[in-house]
Amino acid sequence: MLEIRDLHAYYGQSHILHGVDLDVQEGEIVSLLGRNGVGRSTTCKAIMGLVPPQGSVRYRGKELAGLRSDMVAQSGIGYVPEDRQIFPTLTVRQNLELGLKKAGKFGRWNFEDVYRLFPNLANRQNTAAGVLSGGEQQMLTMCRTLMGDPDLILIDEPTEGLAPKLVEQVGDLLGEIAKRGVSILLVEQKLTIALRISRRLYVMGHGRIVFEGTPDDLANNAGIRQEWLEV
Repeated sequence: MLEIRDLHAYYGQSHILHGVDLDVQEGEIVSLLGRNGVGRSTTCKAIMGLVPPQGSVRYRGKELAGLRSDMVAQSGIGYVPEDRQIFPTLTVRQNLELGLKKAGKFGRWNFEDVYRLFPNLANRQNTAAGVLSGGEQQMLTMCRTLMGDPDLILIDEPTEGLAPKLVEQVGDLLGEIAKRGVSILLVEQKLTIALRISRRLYVMGHGRIVFEGTPDDLANNAGIRQEWLEV
């Protein structure tokens, strides 16, 4: 579904990604792990065209490298950034409506779906998004992306700063997303949630993939965890 080969990316003169190879298959949850600053978020931005990619980014056989971000999104890829880009003066419902590719046209997700998963959003659907808690804003950002009915969604640090109960809700939502046939590339630091929900995992270090395997493979590889993940 998503095939990344020899991906490089730069910020000015700084070489951030050094030949990344990565795949996401239909219906998979794949986690991209690593410490802060190793290039995980840049990988998502390069896929989306927010950072100019060098190399190959193929989605369903089509080359995306070099396309504008809106064209990448129209191809069927959704993106949930780590900085919760909500529209603070608009209501929760209005934020969700903005996620639709065409006004009034729903795919696998509608208002009732996301309200059922997150009753807090239902209770506050007419509230300005800017007064929501950080956790509620994170839920809103994820749900707004789902309203666009992507087949693949890139989710960057969805549990960052969330209380344990909300972390569990995020895990449940990711499972629900996958059940509806949406593939997920998850950038995450919390090893426990990644091991619980992922089919495969990649570990990144210094802009390169240093490990690829199943959750069991990583759980049994203390050396990789100690060198590239643990503080």
